[in-house]
Amino acid sequence: MPSGTLKPSVGHLTDLAEKRGDIMREKVLEDRLNRKLKRRFGNRVRARVKGRIIQVYGTLSCWEDIIAACQMCVVKEHGMHVVNDIRLKGRRMPGMRVPALKDDSLEGRKPDVLIIGGGISGCSIARELTRWKLDILLVDKEADLAVQASGRNDGEVHPGVDLGRGTLKQHYVVKGNRMFDKLCRDLDVPFQRCGQYAGFTDWYALPLVWMYAQQRRLVCGVDDTRIVLGKELHRREPGLNPDFKFALYNSKAGCVCPYGLTIAYGENAVMNGAQISLNTAVLGMTVERGKIVRVKTNRGNIYPRLVINAAGVFAEDVARMARDCFYSIHPRKGTNSILDKKSGSLVKSISSIKVLQKNTAHTKGGGILHTVHDNLLVGPNAVETYEKENFATAKADVDAVFQKQKLTAPELSQRDIITYFTGVRPATFEEDFVIEYGRKTENLIHCAGIQSPGLTTAPAVARTVAKMTVARLRKEKEVPVNSGFNPRRKGIVSVKNLPEKERDALIRSNPDYGVIVCRCEEISKGEILDALRSPVPVPTIDGIKKRVRPGMGRCQGGFCMPLVTKIISEYEDIPLEDVRKAGEESVISFGETKVLSGTQEHEQEVGK
Repeated sequence: MPSGTLKPSVGHLTDLAEKRGDIMREKVLEDRLNRKLKRRFGNRVRARVKGRIIQVYGTLSCWEDIIAACQMCVVKEHGMHVVNDIRLKGRRMPGMRVPALKDDSLEGRKPDVLIIGGGISGCSIARELTRWKLDILLVDKEADLAVQASGRNDGEVHPGVDLGRGTLKQHYVVKGNRMFDKLCRDLDVPFQRCGQYAGFTDWYALPLVWMYAQQRRLVCGVDDTRIVLGKELHRREPGLNPDFKFALYNSKAGCVCPYGLTIAYGENAVMNGAQISLNTAVLGMTVERGKIVRVKTNRGNIYPRLVINAAGVFAEDVARMARDCFYSIHPRKGTNSILDKKSGSLVKSISSIKVLQKNTAHTKGGGILHTVHDNLLVGPNAVETYEKENFATAKADVDAVFQKQKLTAPELSQRDIITYFTGVRPATFEEDFVIEYGRKTENLIHCAGIQSPGLTTAPAVARTVAKMTVARLRKEKEVPVNSGFNPRRKGIVSVKNLPEKERDALIRSNPDYGVIVCRCEEISKGEILDALRSPVPVPTIDGIKKRVRPGMGRCQGGFCMPLVTKIISEYEDIPLEDVRKAGEESVISFGETKVLSGTQEHEQEVGK
């Protein structure tokens, strides 16, 4: 050994050996994956393994092939993620829709925490973080909360019976489910534990399903899992398929209004000191020495201490802006139909048909759900797509969902559909959540891949992310507890659900509650005005619709929309033609018409 050199320590040699071992394991895995890819795709696609990232790159001409190639590279090992860098030949990936609004209202803002995304994840995290004395800013590019996946799902509170042990989904779904009773009481959100039935038509499946139920109860902690035999099943749910011999039953399954819960979370967060900025798109980031120092938006530059990425289908895009992309999102569309309330008595629970075969569709298969508003919701299906914001609904999807669900309830009829909608879920290739600190960027937390059962897991995930946030911030500053935190939020009164004496007293105190604007849902002018005065007011047709339901009934706003438009116009003191359906570009009218000029006469008629 040359003079003056140091002898390597045992620890240093051990580290070198471990590093070499990791490199060898990565090389072996990379070779194995590339052999698989070559057999199917030739040399058009390759995989590169480094650290806990599997990068898949190349060029393919079919989106389904890109999905298949990435799924072939999934390794069921904690922390290993697939990143999709395959180019879709001949197609240009659609960019993110950005609001037309531009101002400097957020210029120079320096919050402790910047949350990107106003869905169930972002809003629940914001509310949970207000338990500490922190400056919290939540931004969303849409004109309201819960516009994308969080407002476009079936609202089921899952019991966790169909999730495998060891996944983050399974860990959080059991915890989250048990939190819903208190959560919904605190936030004054309707919630029902209506139970879930998965029906089977063959007796031979009973022993296997019984063993499955035991495993769910005793190993996975889903302790409400039971078998209900046919006679008892049909006594409880006479509208289900008479060929069902038995069903797997979970009493703790329930339903909630997904956008209602998201808005309630957001309102309670604001009540406790958080700020929500809608119509605010994140356009870029400046990262220096492994830290986000600036976030560029259409409303000015923000300088946060810490960023939480809860951007749904755009979580991967945010991760790339932050130079911390170690996972990918592949959007998955699902279509639901809502039926008239007259069909609500057909199914009083959450029900579906099950067959014993491998599920390759990465979906729970859809079903029939009795909502908290007494409609039936049918769906969803699952269709891979590269379009993150294409919410178009195809007749073929509605037909396919009904064809399957008529096997669950034969009397189900498409004639009862009053509306339908499509959502896009933010799935990772591992089909699990990503909840962790940034790997290369220090002041970043990812809450990504939050697809179903993300609504159910939200309360539990929010607690984890809030604790992670506080722990990281406490490295730089004191983070005291907010002794004034109030977990309770009072929702807008539902006049039609009040006892007669209370309703009469309310109308006498304020006659606006006696002016019925929406006949289908029996919504009063007073409730609409309450929505306009709420902690997160959104003075649009859809904003009012999501808060107090005018336009949710059989006519879908055919009668009440002009009246709601007029109420918003008068309250906001803006011309009628400046009222929007949703965002700035969703113009309702360009000037006075005979229909709009007749709203006053219509209002007088309704007032009678």
